[in-house]
Amino acid sequence: MTDMPLAAAALPVEDEDMSEHVAGKRRWVLLWSLLINFFVLLALYNGVISVLLPNQIAAMDPASKAANLAIVMSITSIFTTLATPIAGALSDRTRSVWGRRSPWIALGSLIGSACLFGVSLVTTLWSITVLWVMAAIAYNAMQGPLSTVVADRFPAASRGVASGFIGAGMTAGGTVGIIVAGHLASTLVLGYLVFALAIAACCVAFVLINREVPSTHVRVAPFSLPAFLRSFWINPRKYPDFGWAFLGRFTIYLGYQGVVTYQLYILQDYINLSVDEANKVIGNISAITFVTLLFSGLCSGFLSDKVGRRKPFVFFSSVIMAIACTVPLFWPTVQGMYVYAAIVGLGYGAFTAVDMALMTQVLPQDTGSTGKDLGILTIAINIPQAISPVLSAWLLSMSGGNYSTLFIAAIIFVFASSFFVLPIRSVR
Repeated sequence: MTDMPLAAAALPVEDEDMSEHVAGKRRWVLLWSLLINFFVLLALYNGVISVLLPNQIAAMDPASKAANLAIVMSITSIFTTLATPIAGALSDRTRSVWGRRSPWIALGSLIGSACLFGVSLVTTLWSITVLWVMAAIAYNAMQGPLSTVVADRFPAASRGVASGFIGAGMTAGGTVGIIVAGHLASTLVLGYLVFALAIAACCVAFVLINREVPSTHVRVAPFSLPAFLRSFWINPRKYPDFGWAFLGRFTIYLGYQGVVTYQLYILQDYINLSVDEANKVIGNISAITFVTLLFSGLCSGFLSDKVGRRKPFVFFSSVIMAIACTVPLFWPTVQGMYVYAAIVGLGYGAFTAVDMALMTQVLPQDTGSTGKDLGILTIAINIPQAISPVLSAWLLSMSGGNYSTLFIAAIIFVFASSFFVLPIRSVR
């Protein structure tokens, strides 16, 4: 691996088109590689965030588990919010024989996995927080360039299928991750190790199998610190579609994450299950969601490309997710959670399948910094991850521990997000 200029600014590449659209066998290999990588990545995120971390934190101090989890997740999200766009910007300007994205994908996964395994070996809240923050920064530095592969190697007309593969991988992986983590919750060291080794192996294999064109010959604009800082502000008046897409993604994740992050505690304190029962039921919920979201994700991505539209799929997927969140309010039982899981899988699968394609099509065309711009849109996921645990903890505190308030908040935010996609003009 050659030079990776970490002191470079996020300025446009000069006079070069670095896109490398794939076709034929290479296209299918890349599609399945992306699906597998995002499957494992989201399995790691959901398994750790929804099961392993909550169990580890609850075991230390059961009375303060909700507040302590909120602290860890909020601090983590603050750092990852900065890491993703910065890594995307630097990957735009990375010059190596392995290309622009591959060094970040490989190194980010290896560093993140080392830190993740370290989480399993510590026993205090501050040490868990430090190591998980380090792991999350590394994984986000990997995820941004990995997501940019869609814009780099697929033409706009076929990004719905690519987004569908990624969405199916993400949603299915998130489901399987919770199932696996639920079975490994009693042996935390093994649980963390399985996820750490899996993502490292997949990312290294990805860059070896899907070789990127070298970027050593590409000219890059001189470094300028003021330009570097200014490049992270994308004026929503000049680029309104970018702003609306950011706002829609922000609100849907703000609502969705509030429920997902506290799902284990919802089963324990709202559905009244024991710790062992909750860990088993959370796996069953994930299995149900797996079936509906896999079907929804693959079908939505294909249909989106077929009809040439993105907005209707994003709109109705948000409405479906809001409907799903009403079920536990009126049916606060295990069966009600199973119905919720099935419906939310349909909505979330359709959303993730088309969301990535929509995001790549609202990027400013004159900045020359695809990785950085997609990284900024990822902030619309990371900030809700920081805010939602705090908001959820506050709602629980104000309501005397009534977890129904989390579902009400989710309905409001998820339903509101469906309307923010409507003003977008550059995408149908």
